[in-house]
Amino acid sequence: MCTDCGCSQVDTVLLHKSKQVIPHRLDVQAQLLAKNDRLAQQNRDRFRSLNLVVLNLLSSPGSGKTTLIEKTAQAWNQPEDIGVIVGDLATDNDAQRLRASGAQALQITTGTACHLDASMVRHALSHLDLASLGLLVIENVGNLVCPAAYDLGETLRIVLLSVTEGEDKPLKYPTAFQSADVVVLTKCDIADAVGFNRQIAIANIQRMAPQATFFELSARTGLGMDAWVMFLQQWTALEVTPR
Repeated sequence: MCTDCGCSQVDTVLLHKSKQVIPHRLDVQAQLLAKNDRLAQQNRDRFRSLNLVVLNLLSSPGSGKTTLIEKTAQAWNQPEDIGVIVGDLATDNDAQRLRASGAQALQITTGTACHLDASMVRHALSHLDLASLGLLVIENVGNLVCPAAYDLGETLRIVLLSVTEGEDKPLKYPTAFQSADVVVLTKCDIADAVGFNRQIAIANIQRMAPQATFFELSARTGLGMDAWVMFLQQWTALEVTPR
């Protein structure tokens, strides 16, 4: 459990009675998530009013989220139409990198918090020109556990799995994959070099995320990027509907 950021599902309160220490479990997660869900719906209503498609990118650290966003912006007809909110524990390196690609990018430095929540996103929105955007990408903190529990108001939840992570991550982190609208297998250009078993990985993805649209790509080489960008452009051309 991540006690520093409030992700722990249970607080244990110790009450002393007649020389005995009696643990009482106080479930605070339900209250936290209920408040988050209310704010997420407010975010979603705002995005819908602007006809703005919003992606929430979840993955382990190093799966290629920033590179995928960067290459997506570079392939976009007008990269300035893309906004990015980047969540990291520290530094604004990724936001600087994404601004260089032409996108509007804003960094949220979370400190000890291992996920973004709807309140953080809501605050960040005031620093972006939302009316000028067609696509907003939220790059969540690198972590497949806590971010999966927090709705941000997104249109689509995108979960990335890189070939360097192994084939079993969908089984180890079921909540993230079960809540995904899209699963993207990244770094496919080095799959053979790292001994990645594509057949097993796809079987695990289909088992845990049968509802998800699936892409295989390499942002570095461009493999599969045309299909990915076309998919996003089709979404931005449609009237946005809530999750």
